[in-house]
Amino acid sequence: MERLVSKIAIIPARGGSKRIPRKNITPFRGRPMISWTIEAALESGIFDRILVSTDDEEIADCARLEGAEVPFLRNTHADDNSPVSEAIITALCQAGEHYGETFDTVVQLMPNCPLRGATEIREAWEQYRQGSHSFQISAFEFGWMNPWWAGRLNADFQPDWLFPEERMRRSQDLDRLYCPTGAIWIADAAALLEARTFYGPGHVLCPMHWQAAVDIDDYNDFDMAEVLAELSVRGPRAAR
Repeated sequence: MERLVSKIAIIPARGGSKRIPRKNITPFRGRPMISWTIEAALESGIFDRILVSTDDEEIADCARLEGAEVPFLRNTHADDNSPVSEAIITALCQAGEHYGETFDTVVQLMPNCPLRGATEIREAWEQYRQGSHSFQISAFEFGWMNPWWAGRLNADFQPDWLFPEERMRRSQDLDRLYCPTGAIWIADAAALLEARTFYGPGHVLCPMHWQAAVDIDDYNDFDMAEVLAELSVRGPRAAR
């Protein structure tokens, strides 16, 4: 008989990253990058299980040393083209079969967001807990890189403005815009299995500080994250 367990955190960490080879276990601030996400999940005190879903034995061994559970390797959706939601669903189904448990809530924590800590996870969980939505995606507010002023360039460097009217307005007069980040995605497990995406019906965003939201996809992101981490160590993070 299956046992109902409330909350599972799933950290998807495939071995075949291309832009930064072996990214998930690349040293970041003296530790494998995935270590920071596992530590944040453990310190949050929220989860009944913290599972790393990987196709790679080296990543699995690293994750176990850091305190995560890796009782099996991912059996599908470990390629470049598979949506991460499908990898989470695969892990959720594998976990249910392995443990004989049914999970009420699933939280996706991307290992390439090492600046997101336990505080951000607890704040995101509190918003989800108090709401009535089935899907919640972390996001950050755009700052000086204002998308209202975005444009495409043709071969002659002439701009095609995406928002020509807003381009002429002062930034303080424009609506705030938000960008999703992979830091903390939360879903009702049954709803996720039905929708097959965290962008399911009625999904909402959960704003977080942009520094904690940094996704490391390439070496430029990596360098920026290291600088931000150093600044965070030296002094308190700027107020939201």
